[in-house]
Amino acid sequence: MNELYQPASDFLVRVANGEVPLTGTEFAEHNLRLLIGYMGDADTSNRDWATLLLAGLDVDTAEVREALLKATQDQDASVRAEALLGLAERDADLALPLVERELEGSECGYGTFQAAHAIASPLLLDGLHKWAGQGSSDWVDLEINDAISACEAARVENT
Repeated sequence: MNELYQPASDFLVRVANGEVPLTGTEFAEHNLRLLIGYMGDADTSNRDWATLLLAGLDVDTAEVREALLKATQDQDASVRAEALLGLAERDADLALPLVERELEGSECGYGTFQAAHAIASPLLLDGLHKWAGQGSSDWVDLEINDAISACEAARVENT
């Protein structure tokens, strides 16, 4: 039986379970700063989950973007991928060169392909084609193919 992947931090588990407010009050703003702080944690599971949670949050401030940009430089591909997806959903133009760079690397997290899909730029096609059929599972390969289709459709629209 596979163990559920969770962060090492109890705080992040509570955030993931919706038990900790992150917006709307001064207390919640403090929690948001704690969440961002975990993006620099020594434990990879904490960095990954904190980045995932921040990326999925419906908040777009300079502090959030700065934290996500910083996470695109993380040593772990999954953390970088979560950050890229969060940026792509906030500002595709900002995320485009970062996703392009990530696709040229030797390791990509699933969120990178989701970000490429969200951006849907023909500029990502070369990098995505490099990964076609190379996913760690069928569902990853499906996302790569969907991203390729979205980028190809954008190319057709621009001609």
